[in-house]
Amino acid sequence: MANSGRGTARKYRVVAAGVLSLSLALAATACGGADSKASSTAKKSYKLAFVQGVAGDSFYVTMGCGVQSEAKAAGATVNIQGPQKFDPTLQTPMLQSVIASKPDAILIAPTDISSMQQPIAQAKAQGIKIVLVDTTLKDPSVAVSAISSDNSGGGAAAFDAIKKLAPSGGKVLVVGNTPGISTTDARDKGFVDATKADSAYTSLGIQYAQNDPAKAASIVSAALSKNPDIVGVFASNLFAAEGAATGVRQAGKQGKVKVIGFDAGPDQVKALKDGTVQALIAQQPEQIGVDGVKQAVLALKGGKTTAEIKTKFSIITKDTVDSADGKAAAYRSSC
Repeated sequence: MANSGRGTARKYRVVAAGVLSLSLALAATACGGADSKASSTAKKSYKLAFVQGVAGDSFYVTMGCGVQSEAKAAGATVNIQGPQKFDPTLQTPMLQSVIASKPDAILIAPTDISSMQQPIAQAKAQGIKIVLVDTTLKDPSVAVSAISSDNSGGGAAAFDAIKKLAPSGGKVLVVGNTPGISTTDARDKGFVDATKADSAYTSLGIQYAQNDPAKAASIVSAALSKNPDIVGVFASNLFAAEGAATGVRQAGKQGKVKVIGFDAGPDQVKALKDGTVQALIAQQPEQIGVDGVKQAVLALKGGKTTAEIKTKFSIITKDTVDSADGKAAAYRSSC
């Protein structure tokens, strides 16, 4: 009987040890499962880069504010940089440096519709997600999304502004930047097409100032000498507007010839208040930045992105520039 009791005790100890081992194993499995679940649901911190068209420009500064705010909301980090001039020979080596830093996604405003195609394709070949912001490429399929203002619509809006300021009709001129920039090309064409659709107005075509205010002034002075009955000038970027206004003043036509500018940075708003230009077509650069980050993160998560997004614009005049809407439309000089 005594031997039988020791055997029974040994049997209980073996069973108890087995139960304890099983309990520990189950506990470990449970902990491992929790860790795995936590790991799988942990938010990945993506590394983003934003390559501007040009550094310091209020349009891209404002876009950068949108990029930063949305990146923070998404738990992502972002590096922002841009060339000192809107020039593909300066943007290309900067992009190559960004590629070498191996970001998860790059938001970029290409400085040329053709020249930037191959450098951006190289980024894609490295497995980096590409989002085009503001400007685009001949073949935008390299990007998961292309986000910009409705620039053609903005050009048409500029013509509408001239119609309101010079309702009797007349000759109108476009002072553009440089052929080959997707945004300004679309603005110029949108204005010219709208002009041709209205028989009360005559289009004098497009002349290019190549980001040189002095050249824009010379273009407008020569045009007014040849066509003193010009009623309006559409300047499709900041430098063109600045020079066009100078040309109008030099011809003694200030107030008679209406100048419509594009964008609403501090300098443009000052020109509007001073009466140098009579209306501004304002884009939504901050929204472009926000949408750009959203599309980049969506692509990185394997979601379905939107190939093309068009943002809206607004017309600001001297009468509306200090209104709530006018102030909201103005660009920032810092975030």
